[in-house]
Amino acid sequence: MSNYPDSYYAATANRTQDYPKLTGDLSADVCVVGGGYSGLSTAIALQEKGYNVVLLEAAKIGFGASGRNGGQLVNSFSRDIDHIEAHYGTDTANALGKMAFEGADCIRDLIERYQINCDYKPGGFFAAFTDKQMDELSSKQQLWQRFGNDKLTLVDSSSIKNVVNTDAYVGGLVDEHCGHIHPLKLALGEAKALCSIGGKVFEQSKVTNIVELSTCPNNSSKVETEHGSVTAKVIVLAGNAYMGNLEPKLSKKSMPCGTQIVTTEVLPEALAASLIPSQYCVEDVNYKLDYYRITADNRLLFGGGVTYGGGDPASIERFLKPHMDKIFPVMKDYRIDYAWGGDFLLTLNRLPQLGRMGSNTYYTQGYSGHGVNTSHLAGKLLAEAIHGDSSRFDVFAQLPHYNFPGGRLFRVPAVIMGAWYYGLRDKLGL
Repeated sequence: MSNYPDSYYAATANRTQDYPKLTGDLSADVCVVGGGYSGLSTAIALQEKGYNVVLLEAAKIGFGASGRNGGQLVNSFSRDIDHIEAHYGTDTANALGKMAFEGADCIRDLIERYQINCDYKPGGFFAAFTDKQMDELSSKQQLWQRFGNDKLTLVDSSSIKNVVNTDAYVGGLVDEHCGHIHPLKLALGEAKALCSIGGKVFEQSKVTNIVELSTCPNNSSKVETEHGSVTAKVIVLAGNAYMGNLEPKLSKKSMPCGTQIVTTEVLPEALAASLIPSQYCVEDVNYKLDYYRITADNRLLFGGGVTYGGGDPASIERFLKPHMDKIFPVMKDYRIDYAWGGDFLLTLNRLPQLGRMGSNTYYTQGYSGHGVNTSHLAGKLLAEAIHGDSSRFDVFAQLPHYNFPGGRLFRVPAVIMGAWYYGLRDKLGL
């Protein structure tokens, strides 16, 4: 658990700083558990507000999904605003809709203020295989425009090759509010930013227990690791798919799911430019979608698939290479240099879970595949709530969340059956 997976990101992150293991006992205003985007963005926002923050990471900064994902800044949530309105009412939809595009702005703000070099490039593209999917994207454009995203353009078959050079799609939707980054560089840059303003970061410091100390001032808690502890007034649980069973109430309401990525050898510059002339990141709109982009050093990075319950298929390359070659037949002649996987956290309603436990513990988890942007929004909302304004946090906190039916034993087969159904619909164009 201590080392990064053998990924393109780990090979190119140019990590220059290690953080110590927690030894001994510390005190802090806030102890954040988890060194991914959720924990880092929360910790930075709180430290900026004047709190003394300690962040504990079980492995290395960005070890989990934050250092393994596709690197795409995708707007909205895994369930879009129209679905939220239909199931939770207009007021909730309007409140969440106003926040649906904020996460990407949070990231760009951090990059600019702390001069984080993470290969950021603007622009994203949602690709449609069928006319029905194009109709859905047209509806999405109108929906998102209602909530302030005016950077959307529909693209038809006559001009799609100016965006992505393939015959696979009938069109799509450009979102210039999206973008893409080197995710591990972003996480490492955020950890450096946190330390630059006085926050403390500890790696290789897995939390083993959290003890409420009702006899202490301000109802503090003690967060224990193997070699030390942090006594804090407020605890933030931000481990997501890598939290394990530290808090069983949270693990019952979520399920780790694996997704996989491959990255090619360095491509000739002219070829890399021809594959995606727009330099946008791309994802299709199938239920079980593929996503891809060109890296800063001219590789094609291509991801997709879901393994329910977490983990990877026997061969990631054999699983993903046919998907890549279908979109770009020319890639059949190019080598795969890196193949890796990682887990994200799925919730039953596919909406993020933000909330409180006890008198002083906050949590955020379950972005269901939309974690890059949403985790940064969540960090901002957690900091607002801890600082005394919980109005926006509470919009998420009041959403109902349920345990997966059948418990841990049956949640995987139940979700697989649902995914099989939607995957079949994708194949049939329904």
